[in-house]
Amino acid sequence: MAVHAKTSQEVAKKVFNKESLFILDVRNQDAFQDWKIEGEKFDYLNVPYFDLLDGVEEILPQIPSNKEVLVVCAKEGSSIMIAEMLSDEGMDVSYLQGGMKSWSEYLEPVKVGDLQGGGELYQFVRIGKGCLSYMVVSNGEAAIIDSTRMTDVYVDFANKLDAKITHVFDTHLHADHISGGRTIAETTNATYWLPPKDATEVVFEYKPLEDGETVQIGQTTISIDALYSPGHTIGSTSFVIDGTYLLSGDILFIDSIGRPDLAGLAEDWVGDLRESLYSRYKELSSELIVLPAHFMVIEELNDNGTVAKKLGTLYAENHGLNIEDEQVFRDMVTKNLPPQPNAYQEIRQTNMGIMTPDEDNQREMEIGPNRCAVR
Repeated sequence: MAVHAKTSQEVAKKVFNKESLFILDVRNQDAFQDWKIEGEKFDYLNVPYFDLLDGVEEILPQIPSNKEVLVVCAKEGSSIMIAEMLSDEGMDVSYLQGGMKSWSEYLEPVKVGDLQGGGELYQFVRIGKGCLSYMVVSNGEAAIIDSTRMTDVYVDFANKLDAKITHVFDTHLHADHISGGRTIAETTNATYWLPPKDATEVVFEYKPLEDGETVQIGQTTISIDALYSPGHTIGSTSFVIDGTYLLSGDILFIDSIGRPDLAGLAEDWVGDLRESLYSRYKELSSELIVLPAHFMVIEELNDNGTVAKKLGTLYAENHGLNIEDEQVFRDMVTKNLPPQPNAYQEIRQTNMGIMTPDEDNQREMEIGPNRCAVR
């Protein structure tokens, strides 16, 4: 039987379309338990590659004949070999091209909606990492918020829309992924904005993104209004776009809230986090559509592929927004923290411009799941 290469884009389509898929993951068990390809209708079998070197006969009864089968490993090589062994046993199988490294880097652009003055807002879903970034397009201009290091995706997408990138923003100094904001700004001669309270150690030039700052995109009434909302970092800044969308950065997610400890200051910043969520955001319209910078679980994806929900709905459903006792909130946030992101200190230093790792090192630094939230 044949062995097929399947791209991350093809697998992502199955996630968004809620299609079924059987995944044979041949990485070690700890790697699989920590991070895997998630889909609502995906089934899994995890058997380490080294356990299959003598043959795949023993696992054949565990692999369904009525489902598409995808073999996955870290980089690709092991999955090709196992897929070929399954093919020799008469199975029609595929392997993930580029492995989990490729899955970690794939971005799917999804249109969130049209804007009042004739523009559009797009969400870029980094399906394997849980990162969400954004592009606002209006009258031939584009602004990018919280971009990943896969900068060509944004530049190419803007070019397809005949839009010139004029502004690039980071809502905060990221600790779980390497920002592509500065690179995009340098490539396109755009203005790069960064909250100054997060930028005390950066070694490059930027424009201070401060509370109340309004940036016009295009020639319409579409604007990006900055709202200081510390807690995840001391400089965290949200955006209200077009009076309709709240880009919450890593302060508020759909099913969780941001963690305050990635600069080692959880006890200091937990009060800021509560004030942002329980006071600053409370003053905003409950009709605003929250667009976070991350998602945690695949169930947070809407049927149209976006990760979005009204602020009023989150105040009704998100546990992190409904803890009346401040000490209980403080304990939940500081004593219930998940493991810290892989290489987060090195990622912060890279985003400050202090470190300049090569592409391979950047990829290794980012490998793993999203860990920016507290549930």
